[in-house]
Amino acid sequence: MERLCSSPLHENISAALDKHLESIHVVQARRKDEIVNASSRQRHGPPRCQDERVVLALAVALRALCLATRKVRTVLWCAFQMTLPK
Repeated sequence: MERLCSSPLHENISAALDKHLESIHVVQARRKDEIVNASSRQRHGPPRCQDERVVLALAVALRALCLATRKVRTVLWCAFQMTLPK
């Protein structure tokens, strides 16, 4: 988009994209933790407290990803509007 308007876009656009990518990585890490916890629970029996913490951490990460996705959609729409010819 920066090439289309031949000038750099606002810094909030790249910051929102970076935050969205970071949120994706956090969700991926929490999901891996959940999978590891679930596989170890099958071998050793159910420690319920630890399992609930892992699921809660995943839920928090998903909420942050949802908020970041909404923000990045809005930011990209604004950037697109800025690149349209007048």
